[in-house]
Amino acid sequence: MAEVSAEARIEAPAEKVWSTITDFSVYADWSVTHTGFPKGVPADLAEGDTYAESMKLMGFPADVVWTVAELVEGRTFATTGKGPMGVKIKNRYTLTPDGEATTVRIDGEFSGGTVAMMAGKLKESATAAMNESLTKLNGLVA
Repeated sequence: MAEVSAEARIEAPAEKVWSTITDFSVYADWSVTHTGFPKGVPADLAEGDTYAESMKLMGFPADVVWTVAELVEGRTFATTGKGPMGVKIKNRYTLTPDGEATTVRIDGEFSGGTVAMMAGKLKESATAAMNESLTKLNGLVA
């Protein structure tokens, strides 16, 4: 298993950050691993909803089917995913208001398949992608 996390202070109110991270029409503007939605952009989000995403992980293309595991309006967005070669992925975005800014934390977990063989490189790559995505998110909403 490989666990990763990143956290940043985003210079925008939590409501604005929330509306951006849950608006999949602008997802490619800040998520550096995202390459597309092969079945179309998800319209609504509710616990139990599923959607497909094409992404790049460690430079390799991957299609993931995500399920919304938890959705707390304005605070938490968590998904579980199934990727290629039996890899399971969990992502959790947590927003904490901080005055006119917001602390955004992303936690991720990769397990199954070939993860054990490449856990170190996966942690390094995923952490770098999370940090770059948070920087882009800040630039988009600030």
